[in-house]
Amino acid sequence: MQGVKTEKKTVTLQKRSLFAEILDWMLAPLLVVWPLTVILTYSVAERLANQPYDRALEDQVRALSRQVLWDGSASYINLPTAARNLLRADDTDQIFFQVRSSRNRIIAGDPDLGLPDLEEDRKFEGVRYRTDNDKEEPVRIAYTWVAPPVVGALDEQRVLVQVGETLGKRTRLATEIVKGVILPQFIVLPISVLLVWFGLSRGIAPLNQMQARLQARKPSDLSPIPLEQVPEELSPLIVSFNELLLRLEMNMQAQKRFVSDAAHQLKTPLAGLRLQAELASSATQDSEREKSLQNIARGSRQATRLVNQLLVLARTEAQSNDASNHHIPKARLDLSQLAQEVTADRVGDALVLGHDLGLEAEAPVFMNGNDTLLRELLKNLIDNALTYAPPATHITVRVSDTVSGVLLEVEDTGLGIPSHERSAVLQPFYRVLGTGKDGSGLGLAIVQHITSQHQGCLSLLDNPHCVGKAQAGLLVQVSMPKNLS
Repeated sequence: MQGVKTEKKTVTLQKRSLFAEILDWMLAPLLVVWPLTVILTYSVAERLANQPYDRALEDQVRALSRQVLWDGSASYINLPTAARNLLRADDTDQIFFQVRSSRNRIIAGDPDLGLPDLEEDRKFEGVRYRTDNDKEEPVRIAYTWVAPPVVGALDEQRVLVQVGETLGKRTRLATEIVKGVILPQFIVLPISVLLVWFGLSRGIAPLNQMQARLQARKPSDLSPIPLEQVPEELSPLIVSFNELLLRLEMNMQAQKRFVSDAAHQLKTPLAGLRLQAELASSATQDSEREKSLQNIARGSRQATRLVNQLLVLARTEAQSNDASNHHIPKARLDLSQLAQEVTADRVGDALVLGHDLGLEAEAPVFMNGNDTLLRELLKNLIDNALTYAPPATHITVRVSDTVSGVLLEVEDTGLGIPSHERSAVLQPFYRVLGTGKDGSGLGLAIVQHITSQHQGCLSLLDNPHCVGKAQAGLLVQVSMPKNLS
């Protein structure tokens, strides 16, 4: 037989640091915006660098325009030494000029300098600018149209005057501006990152302090964390955490109470079982031994019933202490059918005890509820009536459909419960004195918890059918909403 080899895979979940998360979200926009600022800065620097050099070109164009003369219908240019020096290339950039007639005749200057849009620009009276790429490198050109000093001169008689300059000086000026703005950022940016890191470290310091306080707590300390010791942003978290501590403390107290109550309640039946076992072992006659064995059987049934009730009480108390106690598993059920089944199971016990157990139920009565818990509720109500009522008692289980929900009633014609003790009998292990009956005092406490889990209301009343009789009887009413979806 070959063995099957299985490989166990371990999945490691990578934890995300809150500090790193916040730091990323703070620095990521900064690192994205910084290149954009470089681009915008260079664009602004180019515009600022163009302004003074464009004004210089405009001055040169206007100075050259004043040197254009007309001789009759023809135009020519007179360039004195000062004007020629003005148009001389400097050490860094080349300067071009051109004077051209409207009929495309070169009057003076560089013939390779391009033309603007003649139709649009000829109507413009000022100086305009354009960038020409016809040369080996881009050239910034300022140009204007000069009209002859003759009244009524035609547009065809105008002269185009252009002065161009390469972009070396502009580019260098823009670069210097960018350097002056960007280079300090290489110092400011790391400092900003350090300041962000330091500020974030200080910002999450309360979390570290809270962690230290929680770690210093004793395991048994479930007291709430004071809200004045935490920042306002953490208050909702601490409020939820304090609610969790409160529910945990209530559950622990319920467990401690359950252990204590179970030990106390089981002490008596276990002692009785031990005593009966000793009597059975020492009995010399079969009748005595048989009686002791019957007592052991009855005691074991009572102990079993007690243990079951303790377990139900512990479970219902824990769910009632939970903030989500209304979220117990529920399903659509017929309460009349459930009551019929539970009542039928107890008819035999009622006959043995001499009671008259009956059922009055409309069919069907639907609601959303927990089948197991509702059976336990009804079983405890019937058991209470069977246990504490005197012989020949009439016990009636009634199920009805009301406007507000469903109504479950268990009434008997027994001794009843005094009105001043009706609130007390809903507490675990409380028993009415003078009944002479064995009981654990848990039945009605369990009924109260199950009713609460179904958002219902439990009432203990005098039996209206016993008015004027020696015994007041008891009417237990459990009203619950249907909660049908």
